[in-house]
Amino acid sequence: MRLQGKVAVVTGASSDIGASIVGRFVREGAKVALLGRRLEALEAVRSGIGGAARESTASVVCDVTDEGQAVQAVDMVTGRYGRIDVLVNGAGALSDPVHFHSMRTQEIKRLVHANMLGVFFPTKAALAKMYEARGGSIVNIGSVSGRRAVPRVHLAAYSSTKAAVAMFTKSIAVEYARRNVRCNCINPGIVNSGMIKPYLEDPGARKVLEDSLPLNRIGEPEDVANAVLFMASDESSWITGTVLDVDGGRSAA
Repeated sequence: MRLQGKVAVVTGASSDIGASIVGRFVREGAKVALLGRRLEALEAVRSGIGGAARESTASVVCDVTDEGQAVQAVDMVTGRYGRIDVLVNGAGALSDPVHFHSMRTQEIKRLVHANMLGVFFPTKAALAKMYEARGGSIVNIGSVSGRRAVPRVHLAAYSSTKAAVAMFTKSIAVEYARRNVRCNCINPGIVNSGMIKPYLEDPGARKVLEDSLPLNRIGEPEDVANAVLFMASDESSWITGTVLDVDGGRSAA
């Protein structure tokens, strides 16, 4: 098992992608702390794991946009398990595709807090532990929207925050490489998760999206989880500062 004996923290663990990452990590032997704002949602993910494997997980209520809560959560995990080997920054937010000039200031701030501070604060807290331990793997969840603007899909603020995650990934990777702390980013494309799920229920709309992808299918949360697993594991021990698109070939086309 690729994460046997490892301790992982997954933020945004109750989302479709987050839950898939948690399940994948547990099956690979990791102990996983699930971070999120709602205990009921986190416990639902743990219940879905089932069996003895569920005992390898713990729910930690945490708003990762609050630095104090992020530090407290990391301290709780290290107090229970002794260390943190892997951090997955999966928490984030998406906005409705509206023209930027029509966005409310509060909505812009929400995206900055969720997608940037929600990555910065858990990373800062975990790095304090990884720095002393001289090792660790951080995997950020970005978006292909952080690489390019899509005509008629108005996501300027969202895309900008995700672009920031990619640059943050590279900067952390270089800054902490000599402490054997790696940092990589996974950029999902169109995945059957979150806000897009209702849209995919329309066969016509789904076909339009599928036809835009070279692999001709919408991604599943498991596709993202598999990529995260690779970056979290020692199999990628010579990879850091990499931003990997998991998008069915859309970026290449």
